[in-house]
Amino acid sequence: MASKAFRTWAIIRRIQYGVGFLFFWGLLGTLIFFVNFHQPANCFDLSLNGDETGVDCGGACVRICEADVLPPRVVWAESFEIKNGQYNTVAYVENPNQTAATPALKYTFELLNNGIVVASRSGTTVLPPNSVYPIFEGRIQTDSNESVTDTNLIIEEADLWIPASIGRDQFKSVDINLTGADTKPVLKVVVENTELQSAENIEVVATVFNEVGTPVTASQTFIEHIEARSTKNIVFTWPNSIAKTVRSCIIPTDVVVAVDLSGSMNNDGGDPPQPVTDALKAAGKFINSLKENDQVSVVTFATRAAVVTELNSIHGAVANAVTALEIDLVEETGYTNTVEALLVAQDELNSERHNVDARRVLVLLTDGLPTASGDKDVVTLAEAAAAALSADNIEVYAIGLGQNVDSKFINKIASKQKNAYFAPTGADLSTIYSEITSSLCESGPTKIDVIAKTKTNFAPLR
Repeated sequence: MASKAFRTWAIIRRIQYGVGFLFFWGLLGTLIFFVNFHQPANCFDLSLNGDETGVDCGGACVRICEADVLPPRVVWAESFEIKNGQYNTVAYVENPNQTAATPALKYTFELLNNGIVVASRSGTTVLPPNSVYPIFEGRIQTDSNESVTDTNLIIEEADLWIPASIGRDQFKSVDINLTGADTKPVLKVVVENTELQSAENIEVVATVFNEVGTPVTASQTFIEHIEARSTKNIVFTWPNSIAKTVRSCIIPTDVVVAVDLSGSMNNDGGDPPQPVTDALKAAGKFINSLKENDQVSVVTFATRAAVVTELNSIHGAVANAVTALEIDLVEETGYTNTVEALLVAQDELNSERHNVDARRVLVLLTDGLPTASGDKDVVTLAEAAAAALSADNIEVYAIGLGQNVDSKFINKIASKQKNAYFAPTGADLSTIYSEITSSLCESGPTKIDVIAKTKTNFAPLR
């Protein structure tokens, strides 16, 4: 029995020796093969070697293979006119990859007028991971000052994808303040670096959206350096007024209400003729509907134009002054000096009383064409005066009262077609003034999106 146990143990011992022998020579052979034949990943020799999953990418290489990357997607691209034929252009590009980023994304903006390219500009930008980032190009001049109806962004395949440790969450806007919207627009922002490492050469783009999410303007600035867990004050500027573009209620309104008090205003809309009383009540209700920070002035015009109340924010007192107005009996045989009304309104909106943070608006009510003594073409003069107001960034709303009002003239003096209104009778004015109130500032909140990006956190190639 003991002999049988001894033989079993001897066999096990021989097996152990055999396994150890084979393991030793296998390990030695693997080592000899590795030393003599194995090629480690070079990552820079334009050849597939080592554990690379693609040429110079994957495996031990920092580069990420293109096959392992989801392509970036253009979310939208828009151009915003800053002066005749010159545009700031911005696009949002989504990088859906969680960690893959590129420090050199090549792109081309195409600005089109009804399908024809009127300007283009190419560039290179960084694209951090896992979010949407802006691409901005400023002061693009179009051919022959053509207007832009569409904007395209063409992005090329990136030559290099590498890991990036941090994305859009690194930077946070903790305070946003827009001032000087009608004169020298300035957007002041406090940007916080939320990470434990500093950042260099940061591009920051501010985009303003309306209440339905459509971008309406944008600006760009740069930060040279921001320390870890610290904040930096930055400023965005625009060369022109954005008060008409950004229609949010965060921007107040300075409005002149111009009322025609010529004799014919006692004889409009209805049988028997409706006196001016209902028109004045509707104007007073409109004034009382303005926001707390809005200012209002009243201008009347007949043979001459005059400022009845200067710009102020005491809406109730101004509304009472309007409803107390009367047509002078002398004006029953006078004229309708619309030209002077437009000029007086422009002067008031440009006076020292104008709030530089506010948009400027003229709401003009009249029942007919301008008239004057002599042979002057006052219709053409009035149209030119209205065009001058629009060129001065004053938005003109024109209301034609009565069934026989000249619609062509009303459309001409309004800044745009949708700013021209027609009231067959005085009873229709309340609805029109309510529509104008709604159009002065959007009911929903305006979104100001401030996005920063940097390649500080990109993994270094090695």
